[in-house]
Amino acid sequence: MTEHHKKMRVVEIGEPGGPEALRIATRARPAPGDSEILIEVAAAGVNRPDVMQRQGFYPPPAGAPDWPGLEVAGTVAALGSGASRFALHDKVIALVPGGGYADYVTVHETNAVAAPHGLSFVEAAGIPETFFTVWHNVFQRGGLKAGETVLVHGGTSGIGTTAIQLAGAFGARVFATAGSDEKCRAAEKLGAEVCINYKTADFVAALKEATGGHGIDLTLDMIGGDYTARNIEVAAEDGRIVQIAVQKGAKADIDLFKIMRKRLTLTGSTLRNRPVAVKATIAEELSTHVLPLIASGRVKPLIDATYPLEKAADAHRHMDDDHIGKIILTTGLGDEA
Repeated sequence: MTEHHKKMRVVEIGEPGGPEALRIATRARPAPGDSEILIEVAAAGVNRPDVMQRQGFYPPPAGAPDWPGLEVAGTVAALGSGASRFALHDKVIALVPGGGYADYVTVHETNAVAAPHGLSFVEAAGIPETFFTVWHNVFQRGGLKAGETVLVHGGTSGIGTTAIQLAGAFGARVFATAGSDEKCRAAEKLGAEVCINYKTADFVAALKEATGGHGIDLTLDMIGGDYTARNIEVAAEDGRIVQIAVQKGAKADIDLFKIMRKRLTLTGSTLRNRPVAVKATIAEELSTHVLPLIASGRVKPLIDATYPLEKAADAHRHMDDDHIGKIILTTGLGDEA
């Protein structure tokens, strides 16, 4: 039987809606195209954009599989024409535009990197989407420098736990917000100097006090809505606010004069629909600057829970509950799922 005639399990979306919309289906195993690799998936990360896609709000880019999943860890199972970065059976992690919730997925070889030594596939699967996103937005787009103050909203999310560790590793003073005292302690354990429980305290006042009136040089925000005006209020002069999601809404009422007076930069990005070449540049910088930190144990993906592929609906339900770190699906494939 030829490679592309073989079957595989995927987690497809039925009618868009709640977690119950996710169901196991059988699809043809894809064949890698030019400069692509086929990955036998051992583990796949679960991310907030997957939830949005399940709800019908975040369709995959043209050409991507129609089932969710943006990051995987596994083993190279086949090489497309011209693919030369990896050999068969190499262990890799990859950022994919969709289709990660499956036994196999194809990806351009430049959007994969060697899996860090010493990590399980489960831990490794928690790297690509979050670390690519944080590196691009905090360091490339946000221009973080050692000694600056950083505010990470959602400090115990997958993005948050990654941003706290990476910003701290590169010499920043890190602050965070989270929705419970338990989550705040977890964020502080990861390296946040102060974490504010946004349900019981005003983060603007608390952070102005904590920074001695300086304010925040760089804010990483996935909340939006009324947080935007507050991010502007707590920003230091020449501060940057980087938007990566809008959980409280895409509209905001802001004071433009404050942006002018403080010389602020408001920016943001989405990663999924960016060209392969852009993701390749991020992958290259991650390999150089970040993977050594992971290999040494200085920075580590924090795993909250794992679920087998067929329990993807339960994994999505868990996303809506209290969790600290990453939620991972496992396929049972590979020598260490």
